[in-house]
Amino acid sequence: MNTPIRRLSVFSMILFGALMLQLTWIQGFQAEAIRDDQLNRRQYTERLTEQRGPIVIGEDNVAFSTDISEGDDPTRFQREYAGGAMYTPIVGAFRSFGASGIESTENSLLDGSDDRLAVRNFRDVITGREPEGARVELTIVPAVQEAGFNAFQEQGFKGAAVAIEPSTGAVLGSVSYPSYDANDVVSITDGEQANANYVELENDPDQPLLNRALRERYAPGSTFKIVTAAAAIEHLDAGPDSTMDAPDTLQFASGPALPNATPGGTCNGGAPDTLANSIKISCNTSFANWAIEMGGEALAEQSEAFGFTPVEEDTSDLNIPLNVIPSRSPVEADDSILGRAGIGQSNVESTPLQMAMVAAGVANSGEVMHPYLVDSVRDSDRSVVTQTSPEVYSQATSASTAATLTDMMVLVTGPGGSGTNAAIDGVDVAGKTGTAETGGGLGTHNWFIGFAPADDPQIAVAVVIEHGGGSGGSLAAPIARQMMEAVVL
Repeated sequence: MNTPIRRLSVFSMILFGALMLQLTWIQGFQAEAIRDDQLNRRQYTERLTEQRGPIVIGEDNVAFSTDISEGDDPTRFQREYAGGAMYTPIVGAFRSFGASGIESTENSLLDGSDDRLAVRNFRDVITGREPEGARVELTIVPAVQEAGFNAFQEQGFKGAAVAIEPSTGAVLGSVSYPSYDANDVVSITDGEQANANYVELENDPDQPLLNRALRERYAPGSTFKIVTAAAAIEHLDAGPDSTMDAPDTLQFASGPALPNATPGGTCNGGAPDTLANSIKISCNTSFANWAIEMGGEALAEQSEAFGFTPVEEDTSDLNIPLNVIPSRSPVEADDSILGRAGIGQSNVESTPLQMAMVAAGVANSGEVMHPYLVDSVRDSDRSVVTQTSPEVYSQATSASTAATLTDMMVLVTGPGGSGTNAAIDGVDVAGKTGTAETGGGLGTHNWFIGFAPADDPQIAVAVVIEHGGGSGGSLAAPIARQMMEAVVL
């Protein structure tokens, strides 16, 4: 073999070897990632020929596939959704161009390609049975979801509500309003109109595509005082009768003065106020002083124990399995900023889910359970593929601190409290109102968090009205009450 031919042969072998290595790398290690990539449209378009499994809430299929092929046409399945806009922020939509919600996070189970369904798939091949995706069963309780969604729809306010079973972390309701009907964007017979509808939603200034319950942060206002009170008990050994200076207006060395928002602008006639009464009537100045007294490190540490992050990060490992944007409670040193952080203003921001976790943690003796939406996954013959087991997310407070907080929160919904609109006849309700200043003339955010029954919690809730402009007690508390009544009555 002459030299040029030998060199060409060696070069060709090197190229062939490199090609084989690349193919092995892609097929062996990257195939699944490429297949599941959001930009890979084939995972959506090819699945239209297969029967995708249902998504189930209660006993109803809220997402399911219908064979729309006719005659000798190739089989085609149209995805359909029940419940209108009520479940879309959770269930999502499976479109020709992508997927959202549970349709996205549980895609491989719903389309049957998940390795956990391999045995079932092999059995179907042997028996000649038509393949079908798995059945994903959610934790949502229809009555809770309907109570929250219908209340938002009737009022016409933007906002969100989350309900959690305190002892397990199961999400009983997750409302985001406004929403949209997934059926409007998934048609495979009129794809052009479906795409136009989706583009219109993307450009809607009310952001109906945004899941406000999990992906939007708000100043939590006075609902955050429960976190501050927990820190005062844990770090300063405070109790319900412990007092703190509660002037009508709190002056700082720098920054604007902080007034009270209570009727008449006073908490205890300007005298020091007890921790219990400050929670009951939602006193600003005493809670700002509690935050300053304990310091920014202690407040941020307590917030983190409930699930907040003290650092400025936009990534989170909290998936339920929908990804949740982190809530923020950074360490503050300046008294003016720290005092306002203690009443849920300043740099404190929270998702509605996070504030529901605060309420649920108090309700569950200080133990915060990891929230979750998927109860179980079953194959086509209803055999269990996966079953979610409750897991502890964090120990936010001691059991005794949680019990003390519960007793004080019950005062909020009782006579003279700021949250009487959340009271339920014959049932003790623990709660806390919140009215967060937003600036810019857009109106306050209005909050309520709570749980019921106070002595045997079955449901914990957080409700926020976005720029409602009223108070948490007048706007958010009635919605929370209706969601709690769906479980306890």
